[in-house]
Amino acid sequence: MTALSDIIRADVRAMTAYQVADLPEGFIKLDAMESPYHPFAASPELMEEWGRQLAAAPIHLYPNPAASGLQQALREVFDIPAAAEIALGNGSDELIQLITMLVAKPGATMLALEPSFVMYRHNALTYGMNYVGVPLNDDFSMNLGAVLAAIETHNPALVFVSYPNNPTGVGFKREEVEAVIAAARGIVVVDEAYGAFSSDSFLNQAGVAANLVVMRTVSKIGFAGIRIGYAAGSAEVMNELAKIVPPYNMNQLSLATAKFAMAHADVIAGTTAKLKAERERILGGLAGIGRLKAFASEANFITVRVPDAVELFETLKQNKILVKKLHGTHPLLDQCVRITVGAPEQNDAVLAVIRKLYAS
Repeated sequence: MTALSDIIRADVRAMTAYQVADLPEGFIKLDAMESPYHPFAASPELMEEWGRQLAAAPIHLYPNPAASGLQQALREVFDIPAAAEIALGNGSDELIQLITMLVAKPGATMLALEPSFVMYRHNALTYGMNYVGVPLNDDFSMNLGAVLAAIETHNPALVFVSYPNNPTGVGFKREEVEAVIAAARGIVVVDEAYGAFSSDSFLNQAGVAANLVVMRTVSKIGFAGIRIGYAAGSAEVMNELAKIVPPYNMNQLSLATAKFAMAHADVIAGTTAKLKAERERILGGLAGIGRLKAFASEANFITVRVPDAVELFETLKQNKILVKKLHGTHPLLDQCVRITVGAPEQNDAVLAVIRKLYAS
């Protein structure tokens, strides 16, 4: 009799599942780049209206994302060019998966920078693609020469550029990303998951360069729980992608919430501005501690290199603060932790522990 272990793909059995950390009761959660604020909680009127929108959502019917009106709302709020087609995904994770599936011919190659979002490589392996990771420089900047050389050598069908990068938070130079788009003969996905916190975006070029897809999400601006991502690109690519997007991949409650959020984009932008100000305040506080190195960030988190990442992680955990320990995930992330920007009192708690631990 054939064992189940013989039926399941050997390469899948060799993989490790993505781990989501448990949140013990009473902990400050700063490990997953979520917003510390419910997007509508500050306004009882907005909360009530949102509730009415959800109550009116036709949850007895299958959703039709293409006719939901969300694409047009996103286009208007974020000035997405008319030349770009827009696809919706169940979080940008689904879009990464679908775009990978779109090009995963036998022998095809995916290229990404490293360290970067782990799901790029995971999806390449899942769909049988060759994977090429190009290391960043020691300061987490792009090694453009190495990237261009790898593109020339491997002719990747798909290139992922996280802009700004996760898990480092560092933004690459715009002209470097433009050089990658120009050099690649395959699709280049500029993943702007943290674009709301950055000083630059490629959304205004979506639909212009035929091989460019710009990917974003509403997760980081306060809506991680509704799982909506979107991608904008040329009709040549996006019309093909539409053929493999599941017909009911969204849900009525998420679509209603996202449309409501776009109607109140000014409120969301105000919260984002508060978090950007807090990011700079944290960076200023960390700059005065000589035993660590905080990297400039264009995202809603800060990556910090410390004398002992395990010690800091455990000390923060003892103080009921959960951050992401990056040490051990990639050689360039040696002794690094990643701290999500939280509410002021949460950030003060983190800084207090760090100052106490590294007091000289």
